[in-house]
Amino acid sequence: MTDLPALPGIRALEEEMIALRRHIHAHPELSFEEFATADLVASKLQAWGYQVHRGLGGTGVVGLLRQGSSGKTIGLRADMDALPIIEQTGLPYSSRHEGVMHACGHDGHTAMLLAAARYLAESREFDGSLVVIFQPAEEGDGGARRMLDDGLFELFPCDAVFAMHNMPGLPVGKLGFLAGPFMASTDTVTIRVDGVGGHGAMPHKAVDPVLAGSAIVMALQSIVSRNVAPLDTAVVTVGAFHAGIAANVIPDHAELQLSVRALKAQVRDELIVRITAVAEAQATSFGARATVTVDEAQRFPALLNHPESTEFARQVALDWVGEDGLIANMQPLTGSEDFAVMLERCPGCYLLIGNGDGEGEGGCMVHNPGYDFNDDCLPTGASYWVRLVETFLA
Repeated sequence: MTDLPALPGIRALEEEMIALRRHIHAHPELSFEEFATADLVASKLQAWGYQVHRGLGGTGVVGLLRQGSSGKTIGLRADMDALPIIEQTGLPYSSRHEGVMHACGHDGHTAMLLAAARYLAESREFDGSLVVIFQPAEEGDGGARRMLDDGLFELFPCDAVFAMHNMPGLPVGKLGFLAGPFMASTDTVTIRVDGVGGHGAMPHKAVDPVLAGSAIVMALQSIVSRNVAPLDTAVVTVGAFHAGIAANVIPDHAELQLSVRALKAQVRDELIVRITAVAEAQATSFGARATVTVDEAQRFPALLNHPESTEFARQVALDWVGEDGLIANMQPLTGSEDFAVMLERCPGCYLLIGNGDGEGEGGCMVHNPGYDFNDDCLPTGASYWVRLVETFLA
């Protein structure tokens, strides 16, 4: 037990919450395969008196709890999916599913929201409706969009919706808020370079797509430095370059895969235009041809926190933990989050809880095989959800 802030009723659930989080951690499931996790969530919500709806987004679970006569409704969202990573933590509760790992803290997010849901079901100190949303497939597979397409906000209209994510590198248990652009848009771009294959000993009789692709990689680095305003944020990362299978064979094509990110829509659009122009021009200069494809299924907008909802959420935290419990000078992040599409449909706020800023426990970055959610955060995160709901539905 730590001295981080927590409500007494939530603190009483701490050991159970930790055990639940570690159980989920030991049994991770990939996007749209969260069957056991969804069963666990649904069974607990039903036992606590929630009306449970399943199947939104495939494996999504939504719980509804009404109290009093107010027509106001607040939504809280947690994500459930894990990542295709081989865990290397050595923890006693490490993944039992080879090649699958909770390397982003969704186990902790689910446990915090479940603890808050239980507390609120037992205390009933609010007037209105609470919607708890357990979303599948946040890790780039569009689970939020699937839930919306299946009628999430038509079935469960919310006046505001909120989500929380842990963040290594920030002080443990402290809460971070920022209105406006908070997380970057993301686009997955593929560049296929077609040349003419040939013998490695006679390159003059071939058109080398490896050489053209390499030139494209280098030329792409000029886009952020020379086509984007210095005070705007943009990232163009070439994460994969595939070509050939033998040292003495010039292949007939190469393929590059890019992750492209921005905080402004106009910058995002300009990045795609410039990537296309650079790739085509570079390929042409080598006698090759470049084809640029943007994966529409993997396009997510920048996450824009609504000013009023963000100020409300921040004020709830400020009234509870004071300035010392908040992360000062919160800055936007270039990671992406598909909660952004929910915020396009409903006012709300996405906030961070620090996972730890040291070299040890809690400091390892997400999407790393050595990462683990910091259990010290659980009571604080769950307590914040309770305070937010009770204040919103006062």
